[in-house]
Amino acid sequence: MDFRKTFIIFLILFILLFIRIHLEVNTIKVESITINTKKIPKNKKIKIVHISDLHNKKFSNNNIALLKKIENLRPDIIALTGDIIDAKTTNFRNVYSLLEDLMKINKDIYYVSGNHEWRNKKIEEFIYGLKSKEIKIINNSNEIYKYDNFSVNICGIDDPYTNHEDIEKAFSNIDKNNFTLLLSHAPNIIFKSLDLLCDLVLCGHTHGGQIRIPFIGGIIAPGQGLFPRYDKGLFKIKNDILLYINSGLGTSRLPIRFLNKSQISFITLTGE
Repeated sequence: MDFRKTFIIFLILFILLFIRIHLEVNTIKVESITINTKKIPKNKKIKIVHISDLHNKKFSNNNIALLKKIENLRPDIIALTGDIIDAKTTNFRNVYSLLEDLMKINKDIYYVSGNHEWRNKKIEEFIYGLKSKEIKIINNSNEIYKYDNFSVNICGIDDPYTNHEDIEKAFSNIDKNNFTLLLSHAPNIIFKSLDLLCDLVLCGHTHGGQIRIPFIGGIIAPGQGLFPRYDKGLFKIKNDILLYINSGLGTSRLPIRFLNKSQISFITLTGE
């Protein structure tokens, strides 16, 4: 094979790879999972849209496609598990606009901070903006979500990756008979405490490894190093606690995703 043919083949492969990466970064999939629990009455359901690691990314047409997907899911709760902005974000207009549109879909939006919020010099301004838009900030606190004739505990841990968590405060005075949902930006909360008083942990942070290898998984995740065990998806950990890791909507360091499309998660809690 001469040089010219070799060059053309490699050029075509490069173009195809570029197109694939562009599509995975800029199109959104919905990952759906169902979790059965005896702590919710039989035949009752709670629908949760889980958003993580946006990193101030704005999808095309003012996020219309993203918002339409969320609206069509008709969530009861919207959970935001941190890194909604980037460490270097100085203008929060894009994120605030998205949150205002999400509030039109459902006002039950719960938020915990991630490491990029804490690394941002304007974190106080950002948090103030969230409060002004009536986003429910549950850093190291909890709230009761009442639905029909039962309740769910929604607890929040401030970012454990930057050591801002207070587990005792997060679970303070909860009713252990209720289903308990914990929001935490980073999954390393399970390494810090295996005695979490919850049934399900929702988190992000890993980006699913951002670049994935078939049959192996993510290449690297912060806090776990190469080929992380907890990269994305659903895991059962100690005491029958379920850990769910959302691979996120945005990117950090390099704007690249491979075999790992940007995603939101749709989680249905079903009584059994």
